[in-house]
Amino acid sequence: MKVLAIDDNSDILELLKEVVISYNHEFSSSNNGKTGLEMIKNNSYDAVLLDLTMPEFTGVDVVDALIADDILKDNKIILFTAASLTDESLTELISKGVHSCIRKPVDVEHLIKTLESL
Repeated sequence: MKVLAIDDNSDILELLKEVVISYNHEFSSSNNGKTGLEMIKNNSYDAVLLDLTMPEFTGVDVVDALIADDILKDNKIILFTAASLTDESLTELISKGVHSCIRKPVDVEHLIKTLESL
């Protein structure tokens, strides 16, 4: 499984890398939304863990760009966020094509089960 994580927190990216690789999956990362969006457009991933609250180009901006390019449906986007996301906002994002949401802090077993269930 190829996993991409997009998060502006380098400590979170390092932790995700260690966890994902320890379960024998491939891992790539980006610390900003714009670069992460380009990685999604230019590569194929089995799952994308996407933080919502990043400076300049947020996770919602990434989702909106994927919708505009008509490629959101081709990607399994899992929101990975500590942001206070209302149920209504989450439902709206899922109706647009986001796969699911994992809230930080995350239980490692829950993360892996979510990834491996895709």
